[in-house]
Amino acid sequence: MLDLVIRGATVIDGTGREPLRGDVGVRDGRIAAVGAVAEEARATVDAGGLTLAPGFVDLHTHYDAQITWDPTLSPSPSLGVTTAVMGNCGFGIVPAPPAARDLIMRNLSVVEGMDLDALRAGIDWRFESFADYLGAVARQGPYLNLATFIGHSVVRTAVMSEAASERRQPTPEELARMRAIVGAAMADGAVGFASSYSPSHTGFGGVPMPSTITEPAELDALIGAMGDGAGVVQIASGAKPVEEMAALAGRHGRAIFLTTSVAMFNARAPERAIGHFAAAAAAQARGENVHIQIPCQPLTFDFTLANAYPFHSHDSFGAIKGYTREQLMATYRDQSFRARFRANLASLKPGALFHGNWEHMIVGETALPRNAGLTGRSVRDIAAERGGDPLDLAFDLGLEENLETGFLGHFLNVGDEGVGRLLRHPAGVVSLSDAGAHLIYMCDAGYGLHFLARWVRELGVFDLAEGVRRLTSHPADLYGIAGRGRIVTGAAADLLLFDPATVGITPPERIGDLPGGGRRTIRRPRGVHGVWVNGVRVFDGTDYVTQARGPGEVLRRFARSQAQLARHH
Repeated sequence: MLDLVIRGATVIDGTGREPLRGDVGVRDGRIAAVGAVAEEARATVDAGGLTLAPGFVDLHTHYDAQITWDPTLSPSPSLGVTTAVMGNCGFGIVPAPPAARDLIMRNLSVVEGMDLDALRAGIDWRFESFADYLGAVARQGPYLNLATFIGHSVVRTAVMSEAASERRQPTPEELARMRAIVGAAMADGAVGFASSYSPSHTGFGGVPMPSTITEPAELDALIGAMGDGAGVVQIASGAKPVEEMAALAGRHGRAIFLTTSVAMFNARAPERAIGHFAAAAAAQARGENVHIQIPCQPLTFDFTLANAYPFHSHDSFGAIKGYTREQLMATYRDQSFRARFRANLASLKPGALFHGNWEHMIVGETALPRNAGLTGRSVRDIAAERGGDPLDLAFDLGLEENLETGFLGHFLNVGDEGVGRLLRHPAGVVSLSDAGAHLIYMCDAGYGLHFLARWVRELGVFDLAEGVRRLTSHPADLYGIAGRGRIVTGAAADLLLFDPATVGITPPERIGDLPGGGRRTIRRPRGVHGVWVNGVRVFDGTDYVTQARGPGEVLRRFARSQAQLARHH
């Protein structure tokens, strides 16, 4: 007898093949039958013609801390995700020697926009090594399948403490210890190694995140320490050229996945991003397996000038990132500071998030009733109406409201034609949700539902079968996550039941459910009727299905990439 059968669905199997109308049977967490299923089951769902697809494989999340207090990994399961990869950009919470834990949390709170009080109240430090951490995650009973990177900045912090953000070169002994940690983590089940060179990635008090100051030789040595097994590399590459990263991929025979704002569409430099993709395609043609992670939504931040994260990649903000509110207010009043910021915007360096596009910076929630009429209007339009400069308008308004004015910035990846060109490019992979991070500013965990709504249904850039493939088997195969992302006999029963006519996500919503009552931003699904992980229903279309223990697996074994297979033979 089957455990579950979903009858009368329009089945899109995740491989790009045409849909079929039929049933899907599940036994022991795996797909047992697809088509006309006559066998009886302990549980039956009448799909009524709704679409059944594999669950989404989200390659870029930061749930490393949240999983220690929230096994549901909200909101991703409700948004169609069934497998998530954590530890991206080299940021996480392991290895975790006791003396380094608060430093790890302080840096994480800034670089990934997390509530420090929530991290201190919520993280259950029942682990120190990478193997300990995977064991602790498994004991939590996660609702999602989880894969985890071993991260450059955390490894450096564990070995070098505060000096990790101060000293560019480790001692030979320190490098040997870092290499040993990376090698052990790979043997214990890491999906790969992650790092960052992004100028936006700063830690507590404005210090650089450790990996961003390192020499190329250190990155080379740590990738080399991954061993001979499977495993990929993810790098927030900032302004580094694709060719430099591709050379690493070729030298080590590893697939490298780049994340950078340089590869997001910018209307002020419309050819820059596509040039990045073209360079990746050229590298692939040379046998250097490098790919680019591309978000399918505008890069959007909800922020105040008390924590102006989108501006932090500009040199004028370099020394003030860790300032108190009072220090920031004094700085923002200083005309010489404003002149430096204007100069940054006039001569943009690669990797900057904000490009001076004040038309895409919207006034959100205002602190003073007299300013309520500004809500929903762009800074540029308000400044034009008042006959002033947009930069001055933004800072003057913030100062007037004690830096409590909310701003909503749509900074990059704005423009359907330009973004669609990137999403279609074969060197890219739809990713970069940052789920679990930047909770103060945004929630892009619903990227997959947005993709189906916007790029499939509304714009027709992809048909439904190809759209589903881009969110499921395509990322799974690139990362060597075998047996997932497809509805075929023997594959894991990670499933999403939805209505293509209504699928989508709600606007952002603030809730206060973090440890200690901290607030975060979430999205809710539209048109979702059920999500199953390893054959167990975790979301019923309205709410999470309470489990004594979540059905997700901690993934520890991965397939070799094509680059590794070619090198191995």
